[in-house]
Amino acid sequence: MTGLFGLPLAFATPLLLTALAALPLLWFLLRLVPPRPRRIAFAPMRLLLDIPPKEETPARTPWWLTVLRLLLAALIIIAAAGPIWNPPVAGPASSGPVVLLIDSGWPAAAGWAARQASAEGVVADADLDGRGVVLIPTGEPPLEPRVMAPNEARERLRTLSPVPFVPDRAQALASLARALAAAPQASVIYLSDGVALDSAGTAPADLRAVVGQHPLTTLADGVAEPLALAGADNAVDALTVKVVRADRATMPRTGTVRAFDMRGLALGEARFGFEPGATETEARFDLPVEIRNEVARLDIGDEPSAGAVQLLDKRWRRRAVGVVSGVGADQRQPLLAPSYYLTRALAPFADIRAAEGASTSEAVDRFIDARLPVIILSDVGTLQPETQARLTRWVEGGGVLVRFAGPRLANGSDDLVPVTLRRGGRVLGGSLSWEQPQSLGGFSAEGPFRDVPVPNDITVQRQVLAEPDGLLAARTWATLSDGTPLVTGERRGAGTLVLFHVTADTSWSNLPLSGAFVEMLRRVVALGGSAASEAAGESAAATAGAPVLNGETLAPTRLLDGFGAFRPSMPTAKAIPVGYRGRASADHPPGFYGPPDGMVAVNALLPRDRLVALDLSGLGRLEPYRDITPRDLRAPLLVALLALILVDAMIVFLLAGGFSRLTARRAAKGAAGGAAVMLLAFGLAAGLPGAPAQAQTAQMPTTPAPPVAATPAPEKPMTPGEIDFAVRATSSTRLAYVITGDADTDAVSRAGLKGLTDFLGERTALEAGEPMGVDVARDELSFFPLLYWPIVPGTAPPSPETLARIDAFMKQGGTVVFDTRDAETTLPGSNGIGSPANDTLRAILSGLDIPELEPVPRDHVLTKAFYLLRDFPGRFTGGTTWVEALPAADAAEERPARAGDGVSPVVITSNDLAGAWAVDEFGQPLLPVSDGGPRQRELAFRAGANLVMYVLTGNYKADQVHVPALLERLGQ
Repeated sequence: MTGLFGLPLAFATPLLLTALAALPLLWFLLRLVPPRPRRIAFAPMRLLLDIPPKEETPARTPWWLTVLRLLLAALIIIAAAGPIWNPPVAGPASSGPVVLLIDSGWPAAAGWAARQASAEGVVADADLDGRGVVLIPTGEPPLEPRVMAPNEARERLRTLSPVPFVPDRAQALASLARALAAAPQASVIYLSDGVALDSAGTAPADLRAVVGQHPLTTLADGVAEPLALAGADNAVDALTVKVVRADRATMPRTGTVRAFDMRGLALGEARFGFEPGATETEARFDLPVEIRNEVARLDIGDEPSAGAVQLLDKRWRRRAVGVVSGVGADQRQPLLAPSYYLTRALAPFADIRAAEGASTSEAVDRFIDARLPVIILSDVGTLQPETQARLTRWVEGGGVLVRFAGPRLANGSDDLVPVTLRRGGRVLGGSLSWEQPQSLGGFSAEGPFRDVPVPNDITVQRQVLAEPDGLLAARTWATLSDGTPLVTGERRGAGTLVLFHVTADTSWSNLPLSGAFVEMLRRVVALGGSAASEAAGESAAATAGAPVLNGETLAPTRLLDGFGAFRPSMPTAKAIPVGYRGRASADHPPGFYGPPDGMVAVNALLPRDRLVALDLSGLGRLEPYRDITPRDLRAPLLVALLALILVDAMIVFLLAGGFSRLTARRAAKGAAGGAAVMLLAFGLAAGLPGAPAQAQTAQMPTTPAPPVAATPAPEKPMTPGEIDFAVRATSSTRLAYVITGDADTDAVSRAGLKGLTDFLGERTALEAGEPMGVDVARDELSFFPLLYWPIVPGTAPPSPETLARIDAFMKQGGTVVFDTRDAETTLPGSNGIGSPANDTLRAILSGLDIPELEPVPRDHVLTKAFYLLRDFPGRFTGGTTWVEALPAADAAEERPARAGDGVSPVVITSNDLAGAWAVDEFGQPLLPVSDGGPRQRELAFRAGANLVMYVLTGNYKADQVHVPALLERLGQ
């Protein structure tokens, strides 16, 4: 588009403006109508001079009416040329390059489209002025700034995206200083997110000092302020999380925080609301503790940023802990009993189940039946053989048994302890002992307490001793100053045995009065369910044999991008050290680190972090972000044109005699000129409003159409987005997948269809385009031969209107591949108990006209469409593939949804086809397959090739002409 006289005004068809040159000719023609009266000398005319005329006709058209009609003609020409207004982004006037300083951290993600559009507007203005552009994003590593051509800068802006951490503005300011030193005539435009962390709000002053005398414009506001999550707390009765914002808004604001598990399934929602002027509020999930323990991700709805996501690992789980005390005086002295100290220490992070009014065996059986992950036995000596055997099986199955010493344990005998104990106890201090009370010596570097500060105020007067052997040192987690063990632990089967060599009360030591006691119990309880459950417990996992990557670090597994979506990894991401508790950074982006059974969460904000607003008042001219989307001016021009036509018609009506001359004949003659102009305007209006800038103007009919009894309503014109979608979908044959709304599922679907497309390009003659995501409720489906639909359990079924669109797509020859991705073998709709994905698919199919289905027969054309196959594996091999049942010859015409040359309109599988096809940008598989390895993945690609060829070519391979070749191949 070209500008007009430096204004941000362009025309879709600028050549039509040449018609404005014909306006002088139109002026001349209008002056000739009506023609000048001829004057003829007639002597008796003098007799008529005294007769008053009854009607006067002007000799010429009034000049002002001529100007009005010229204006009408000019508006018609300009409207036909398609004027488009490009709103400018105001910036300082300068002859040097434009330096764009862009905040590209996660606070800018929510309004990134507006910021990117504003930056592109600045680049467009620089292009018109012939100026260069320097881009300095704050979220990228500092590079030497250079002046780019506007076209290069525009392409760079389109690839720029926010980073998932708060960037260091100081590095960007250093790059800005170098850029201004190299270009003294440069002007600076700062696209600010207006947010800083806590007290780090000195960036505006630093920027002002760096810019100096250079012209500076700051773009802020105009977009919704960023919201973030911090300080999740899985308390006793609810899961809460802080919702924070910068102190910029005084108006109240509400929203929703959503909770998801590790697989992306929604577990609940919680509303929050900001009071006027408040900078933080709280969202509360009142869910059962079992469901709260499954929460792995919290995010703010409609807030796409990494700061609006809070990831939870196993450190946030509230584990249920059963406490059994062998002390008989618990009920008589409740404030001095071991159970009291244990309850107070465990309450902040665990749900405590106390054994009240039950024997030790009954309490242990009850806790095992309830599947508690942790059981604490305080001074419990000899156990019943049946109870001991059952407790042993429970530990070997993954339970954590914590035992505290005491007189009973010192004289008891069983093997549910990590080390061999000496009979009796060791007394330190007292009138009959030569030894003095011992202090805490330290924690083992291989134990779970490695990063707990060693207190210096703990004294131990008595303990149970362990028999020294070759394994004692490896099983000791905490020692006294004389080297004797205070806490020992051992991995037994899938579970863990832990022994505190002192009592849980203060009779043997003052450890229960120390804050270290709470931290030690927290680390031990965190082992429940997995030996590699949290960052602080990774060392314990290493002792027990659990995997710890690189010895002391945890490699990234699933990371967040700036918009808060998961991605497999980032090239610049580094492994975190064991016990890492910092916020996300460029080296450690937010996400999950470590092995699947012991992932550690790193978040963009720490629990104590808060957002503060930047004071931008001293940064020169402040402007809001504007909507610079080009606006089509044809509609307002046509409205003005119609208004002028009505004015012209009224003027002609009055000049023709007004109401006194209101007859059909004179009204028709008087309005002839206005009606002709009106007909021209409406003819143009029929082709112009709502059409894109590239659409051609409809030609006017040479003769008016005869009147009809009823006129059908015109079809709704396509929007520019729909036209772009249609052009991309029809430019080449493309595979499509249904956009489910789950970011992980959609990413796997896209990567899977991309991998299948590449495979088809290598093995077949089909050169398909990039796969496309489809919104079945909005997008046109008829452009695609195949639609892959991964089922996300728990999602609501589509609306009846959407189901009607899908049904029409299938009946018109399209094929939908439903994939439940759970290796189910039963058909959705059978009487068996299905999986959650099966139930979701059943709800979808209940609204569709689906034919009878059957497992793919051995002689089905789908098994020989390109490769000869026996089954159709994906990531899994155990699922069944269902297609339309082959009808009898005489019943073929009675089958529902029978179209597409014998191609089944629906294919149902549960083998996760896209997961097996999914590859990264380097062509490497993204997800592992179940058992078959590379051979299974190759067969999955072949199954996909057969499926595509079957959909595209129909059942021609079922023709008898192919039988000899197929039999020959089968013989080979």
